[in-house]
Amino acid sequence: MSEVVGIGMEEPANINGAFPRLDEPHRERLRALGTVRDVEPGDVLFHEGDAGYDFFVVESGAVAIVQGYGTQNRVISVHGAHRFLGELNLLTGSRALLSAVVRDGGSVIQVPVAKLRTLTAEDQDLSNIILRAFLARRSLLIEAGAGVKVVGSRYSPDTRRLREFLQRNRIPYQWVDLETDAQADILLRSLAVEPSDTPVVVGAERVLRNPTNGELAAMLGLGSRGAPPAMCDLVVVGGGPAGLAAAVYGASEGLDTQVVDAVAFGGQASTTSRIENYLGFPTGISGSELAERAMLQARAFGARLVVPAEAVSFAREDGHYAIQLASGDTVNGRTVIVATGAQYRKLDVPGIERFEGDGVYYAATQAEAKLSAGAPVVIVGGGNSAGQAAMYLSRQATRCCLLIRAGDLGKSMSRYLVDEIEDSDQIEVLRYSEVVEVRGESSVEAVVARDTQSGERQELAAGALFVFIGASPHTDWLRGEVAMDEDCFLLTGRDVADEDLAIPGGERPYFLETSQPGVFAVGDVRSGSIKRVATAVGEGSMAVRLVHQRLATG
Repeated sequence: MSEVVGIGMEEPANINGAFPRLDEPHRERLRALGTVRDVEPGDVLFHEGDAGYDFFVVESGAVAIVQGYGTQNRVISVHGAHRFLGELNLLTGSRALLSAVVRDGGSVIQVPVAKLRTLTAEDQDLSNIILRAFLARRSLLIEAGAGVKVVGSRYSPDTRRLREFLQRNRIPYQWVDLETDAQADILLRSLAVEPSDTPVVVGAERVLRNPTNGELAAMLGLGSRGAPPAMCDLVVVGGGPAGLAAAVYGASEGLDTQVVDAVAFGGQASTTSRIENYLGFPTGISGSELAERAMLQARAFGARLVVPAEAVSFAREDGHYAIQLASGDTVNGRTVIVATGAQYRKLDVPGIERFEGDGVYYAATQAEAKLSAGAPVVIVGGGNSAGQAAMYLSRQATRCCLLIRAGDLGKSMSRYLVDEIEDSDQIEVLRYSEVVEVRGESSVEAVVARDTQSGERQELAAGALFVFIGASPHTDWLRGEVAMDEDCFLLTGRDVADEDLAIPGGERPYFLETSQPGVFAVGDVRSGSIKRVATAVGEGSMAVRLVHQRLATG
């Protein structure tokens, strides 16, 4: 305790709205809903691993936010008078990643989360202050590596799987590399863990040896808890922008709505560093923040969000649909919205798989940018995702090289991105180029590019390779059950042929409805869709209206 109390650390500045002070009117309303209590140095207001902890405002004194309290005692921040505690997990219901320990005695306002939700629903100003702070704090924690520890080999597929799961779910974590971190052996010995038992995840006084994604999610408290209903009005499969929009509109309109996703909510959009052409966000918004806001919104309306929950098969049973999950569970729904999107395509380059997750990435979020900061990077792709990644990564990379197979950058990229890239001194564009080799010993050191016109090759120094070359639809679980086009995207509406109807001679499908009545496809998984976030959101919300129509017809 002495390592935490009296450390003399200054309060952090209000970076990006992460550490605001609440004014007297807001504190007065919170006092009326909660309890004012005196606290002494060393009092713990919530522990790492706690689920559903209360909301606290410091009236006087100071509270330290600590990682590994009692062992590591790493102080992340200190909150003084009129600042509030907590971060995003307070709103999502997942477990606390850190502990709150009183440093200087004083008093705090303690408010149960349920009462806080009631107040913020009525007070938009307070709601915006808290949400903005919690989103900013999550970003700062990711940057600081403040959260669970992942100990393992960079060459282990299971280590890469766990790190990807945490990154996609925006969970802060500290990476301890067996190959390069001198503290790795000491840490493993202290945990009585053999190197052969790695990867391990350490957090909340628990040690998980090579956990499944489901076991890790349970430790973190991700997703909805409790048994699912025997029958849902609407099951949404896939949690990208289209699926989250369907969840928001379905739940808000009174449908019993359950959403499942195999890895993380946000879909391909959550791997985008900044979306600059989405309506209502003139300065842009990151894909991960858009997803987090949508998740909170869907939960507020009562939607159940479950992750990880991979759909593996689909069947029509007695007037409803049964979706089998990889866990063995079955989700039943009267109607289904398929929003599984698409999965990224990989470069056909020998040996590239050994660098995946450790130098070769298929996303450009804050986590990947942190791993590649201060090094030259190569980006492959000519679409908006590649362009947004180039702009984002160029702010931290020493050099950014964008490889495209075509000769015209504007062929498949929005004009605003083309202009920004051409105006950037940090980004070099190599046209008519493809990657033929990735070089390096323990990490990516160089990328060999070939000019597709001349055949000339050149070696590009690179600490990381980012790949954005399109995606294929995630529809394997629907094969033989729902009509698809030649590329396995789902056919909807008038594109469904009469002979493909699940019920021969049945009613023609609604717009967005597949060959199965009551099963709709939205977003990137739908044949002929426009690959834009705004379009996906529009389709997800529109599909709910069609769900109501289908339910009304029995």
